[in-house]
Amino acid sequence: MMRALWTAASGMTGQQFNIDTISNNLSNVNTTGFKKTRADFEDLIYQTSRIAGTPATELTTIPTGIQVGHGVKVAATQKEFTQGALQNTGNVGDMAITGEGFFRVLLLDGTYGYSRDGSFKIDSDGQFVNSNGHRLMPEIILPENFVRESVAISQDGRVTVKVAGNDNPIDVAQMELYRFVNPAGLQSIGQNNYKVTNGSGNAIGGRPGFDGMGQIQEKFIEMSNVSVVTEMVNMIVAQRAYELNSKAIQTSDTMLGIANNLKR
Repeated sequence: MMRALWTAASGMTGQQFNIDTISNNLSNVNTTGFKKTRADFEDLIYQTSRIAGTPATELTTIPTGIQVGHGVKVAATQKEFTQGALQNTGNVGDMAITGEGFFRVLLLDGTYGYSRDGSFKIDSDGQFVNSNGHRLMPEIILPENFVRESVAISQDGRVTVKVAGNDNPIDVAQMELYRFVNPAGLQSIGQNNYKVTNGSGNAIGGRPGFDGMGQIQEKFIEMSNVSVVTEMVNMIVAQRAYELNSKAIQTSDTMLGIANNLKR
């Protein structure tokens, strides 16, 4: 069987995975805080027929060897944590991070999730929760009889609010953000959340605006960092590469057919 058949087949498999990744990026173009994924590829092992430097004569060596590759495989998928555009919503509870950092939420299984999605709501207990009911950590619990429109969050994460009958705002919480040595090593678990892995390192907490942390922008949300134009160009490139690999399979099949018909 011709080696080119399997080599081109690996190319088609790789480009199919590339299209899957691009499609996921495009489907999340309006997802708050979403970070696009890039597929990385690497070549497979090589069959070596002659090693470079093999002696040709007593005085000379062969300058180049003879190698043929066996195709491609997916090496990694990497999240690109570039800043997304900010959108002014005017909603109390909406927050965006400008710079480095993640919000921490308490998941239903008792573990922590980390997210760039700052579209928080205030539940019936006066706590800040996300769309799935996961509480923002450290907890922000507003006092009874608070005036909703008076809730304010400073760039350094101080949460203040007024209560009915008192015109002076009171401090209720100090927010924290969390960053990682290698955020690309975080595990995506859906619902706009990530989990810590050995690759990401442990979460490093800090006050917004200090020690390398980003700042909080209240009544804003961070949009997806997916560029539709860029993803469409990447899709065209992947599609053409898929077609070229399919042509290579067809050509290999034609050559095998010619060889098979030589005996006739």
